[in-house]
Amino acid sequence: MVEPVRKAILIYNPISGRRRSRRLAEIDSAGNILSAVGISVEFAPTTDPGSATSIARQAVTQKLDLVIACGGDGTVNEIVNGLAGSTVPIALLPAGTANILAKELGIPWNIPAAARLIPSCTPRRIALGCVTPPDSQCGSKSPRAPRYFLCVGGSGPDGAIVNGVDSKLKQNTGTLAYWAEGMRQLFTYKFPLMRIESRERTVDASLIVVGRTAEYGGPFKITSGASLYEDSFEIVAFSTRSRLRYLFALPALYFGRLRGVRGISAWKTADVTCTPLPGGTLFAQVDGEPLGALPLRFRIVPDALTLLVPPSSPTAKRVS
Repeated sequence: MVEPVRKAILIYNPISGRRRSRRLAEIDSAGNILSAVGISVEFAPTTDPGSATSIARQAVTQKLDLVIACGGDGTVNEIVNGLAGSTVPIALLPAGTANILAKELGIPWNIPAAARLIPSCTPRRIALGCVTPPDSQCGSKSPRAPRYFLCVGGSGPDGAIVNGVDSKLKQNTGTLAYWAEGMRQLFTYKFPLMRIESRERTVDASLIVVGRTAEYGGPFKITSGASLYEDSFEIVAFSTRSRLRYLFALPALYFGRLRGVRGISAWKTADVTCTPLPGGTLFAQVDGEPLGALPLRFRIVPDALTLLVPPSSPTAKRVS
């Protein structure tokens, strides 16, 4: 790391994921590993939804050297919303139900092993995605506050799944809860259309994925041309309303050949607005967390976050 880190706070969700007692022991081990290299770590368990954001904001106020996020995509997203616009860096110890960022950065899914990487990480200043109502600005104090995100957002079937998943089932079964809700939505979802408008193009579609990372979730890569180190999103949209065409697209998705499916379009932009067309409600999500219904605007906020990147990260190698 370029700047010496002496004081860090480790924010973790004590009830996230499974094997919780083992994970708490691993968190203690991570603290000992960092202490051995001169980094004093304060442990801060989250207490309720939104508390990770408050803890991260307090870390900024206290001018701590580092915030360590230990959890899944939801915990990381909350912490990012507390750090957005500050210079306090974030490091990652993967845990929780899923963690897109860990896969993108090549961080091992082992808390002590990930902790050993932190002293050799390189700080990278990156952009964030920001979601607001179409007529609001990022950073505004509107009743529907802006939501920042690090990895991926979207609307359509994925938004319906995230907004519909049973929270207790997710807590007890992890990713199986998303598969269960996905199967339910596959046979009940009506695939309403939205209008997707950016400077580069306008399309009507039933699905939009707004990516900052190539990784999407599970084994899938959808926005495979996206990069955390670019000031842009990659957009992938699917124009069909056919349930069968969605089913036929699943093998292409699994094998990484989604771009060859008829009705799929992809492009890069820094600003895109999604507006529902008459005939249905479309829900959105960011980093696997529910966001509510359209209309919404996704925008890039450059120079918004300092991310600690391991030297072995495949994304770091691609841009070095």
